[in-house]
Amino acid sequence: MNQIIDLTETDAPLFDPKSWNLTSFQAELCEKARRLGKENFAPRAETWDREASFPVDNYEDLKKEGMLGICIPDSEGGMGADFKSYMLAASEIGRYCGTTALTFNMHVCSCLWTGNLADSLGLDEPTLEQLHQGRSLHYQRILDEGAVYSQPFSEGNAAAAGKMPFGTLASKTEKGWIINGKKGFASLSGNADYYGILATEDKPSLSRRDTLYIAVPATHQGVEVIGDWDPLGMRGTVSRTLLLNNVEVPDEAQLMPRGLYHEAAMRWPHMFMTLTPTYLGIMQGAFDFTVLYLRGEIPGMPIVRRMHPVKQHSLAQMRIMLEQSKSIWFQAISEARPDPSKEERLRAYAAQYTVMENANTICQLAIRTCGGHSMLKSLPLERMYRDSRCGSLMLPWTAEICLERLGKESLYQHGEKDEPPN
Repeated sequence: MNQIIDLTETDAPLFDPKSWNLTSFQAELCEKARRLGKENFAPRAETWDREASFPVDNYEDLKKEGMLGICIPDSEGGMGADFKSYMLAASEIGRYCGTTALTFNMHVCSCLWTGNLADSLGLDEPTLEQLHQGRSLHYQRILDEGAVYSQPFSEGNAAAAGKMPFGTLASKTEKGWIINGKKGFASLSGNADYYGILATEDKPSLSRRDTLYIAVPATHQGVEVIGDWDPLGMRGTVSRTLLLNNVEVPDEAQLMPRGLYHEAAMRWPHMFMTLTPTYLGIMQGAFDFTVLYLRGEIPGMPIVRRMHPVKQHSLAQMRIMLEQSKSIWFQAISEARPDPSKEERLRAYAAQYTVMENANTICQLAIRTCGGHSMLKSLPLERMYRDSRCGSLMLPWTAEICLERLGKESLYQHGEKDEPPN
């Protein structure tokens, strides 16, 4: 069982409110997330990892604290956190339990995308009215019943980023929709109350502009979770395969009006950065552990190693990478808005890449700096290392996709093509 480590001096806010000029709301939200993480989530993290089981107890805590509605607009009864505020709070959760932070993101995005993000798109009145009417049903389920929403969009292609139609199809009926398809790495499998499904309306010619974002009850006939779940890291996400076989849902199950997801994906690219706070938090957690380890303040590891120059230099390298990652990430999330400039969009790709890659690099360096004992499963660094490896692989913005877009969009203007060789 993981030892519960008192982080004392190293347990300062990931983003100091004064230094980073946070609002009072952001500071309070981060403090709540940090308290929950330290007191409740960190002591349980080893259990979810060892068992590859979902963090049910953590979600009860999130429910009690009103955090399930963190991104539900305050006009709808929620906490009203915008994109930046949520991202800051989520990074504090990731610091203590990567699994909880990552699955929590899947739930929160069902509210963030339909709430603050959609409201900022400048929609016409009929569309806006339809959006508000539809989402209220889902918001009330969360606030009144503690319903948990998942967001299984992965199909192993570029559909989630709005680059091609989804293979999951929705056929229109008189009463609503019939959905057929398959989603891989469906986090919260068997634990979510509703699956927020992204599907393409089934027409003779499939178009990404006909994307539906629709909530499917986990208990509906035709919904099936299959496959085992025994991965390297992020084991508590329980991201099994979700099958949808002629699943019938009413029209009011739509989380967004038809086609609005595609518009958001095209105009609000920062929405795909919501996986990064988890890994920024892991990065900070690995650094905190290393400081305590070298100071001889880890229970059962009382040997002080801080006086060795090689240890000091390694920790300095970790600190530099951490500060670089925090700075570019904070700037990127501060710029999030509809229709960002090319520079802002490229900085978002760079921030995503930096965080996802540096998380694993820092964890590797932490293990080398601390030494062999730090790889013991009785200590949290071993889990952080495994969890950190998952970030660069996660769609829709994998490390490779970010590199490809950064290179291409830096060299080409919009619509520009090379002339064919003579």
